[in-house]
Amino acid sequence: MRKLFRMRLWLALLAILWVTWGYLPGKETRGATAKGAGTITGVVRFVGEPPKLEKVPVTSDTARCGKERVPKALIIGANKGVQYAVISLTGIRSMPGKPPKRPELDQVDCEFVPRVVIIPVGSTLTVFNSDDFLHTFHTSSTRNRPLNRAQPGIRKILTERFRYPETIAVTCSRHPWMRAWIVVAEHPYYAVTDDTGSFTIGDVPAGSYQLKVWHETLGETARDVVVKPKAETKVTFELTK
Repeated sequence: MRKLFRMRLWLALLAILWVTWGYLPGKETRGATAKGAGTITGVVRFVGEPPKLEKVPVTSDTARCGKERVPKALIIGANKGVQYAVISLTGIRSMPGKPPKRPELDQVDCEFVPRVVIIPVGSTLTVFNSDDFLHTFHTSSTRNRPLNRAQPGIRKILTERFRYPETIAVTCSRHPWMRAWIVVAEHPYYAVTDDTGSFTIGDVPAGSYQLKVWHETLGETARDVVVKPKAETKVTFELTK
């Protein structure tokens, strides 16, 4: 009787696991990846005459920060490429990716570096202070816990875990021009444009998707893309103020 009971128990557990596996997020993505994956590459460009950004007066730590600063909310490089635009696929089901290295955000010469950092859901961000004076790490979040942590020059490292997907603005209360963005990503198909406005999203399962671009001052737009196995899909986004 005991052997029969144990056998029935194991069969029941196997049945539950089988059903659960059928509804796991990312199951479709894993199957599609086995059939073939492609790559999305592209560029984000600014259309028109770039706006002139007004200088901001510096009221503290002028010895290191200078007397005025030009905000870096919009950085336009060669061929009008837009830096720090966030590209992502929408509507795709997949497990969160693993960061290629430890996600980091630094404070260097009165600026957050990089301006945009992408981290997978549930991962820990390490925040450095490479300056020798006080900064504050202040996040404006809705799903994750809002933070307002002082980080003096002697406290070089803070760590914080972000559990829920969202895009979070980061500021420094002492230096109002300082700003960064933490993008907590629910899947690995995200990218940030470089100083030429270029981006690459690799290992994308073949299929039809919506590709979205977001920029902190230029807003958000999207377009449909088709990814073919072992092929490169090229996309150009044109944004304006």
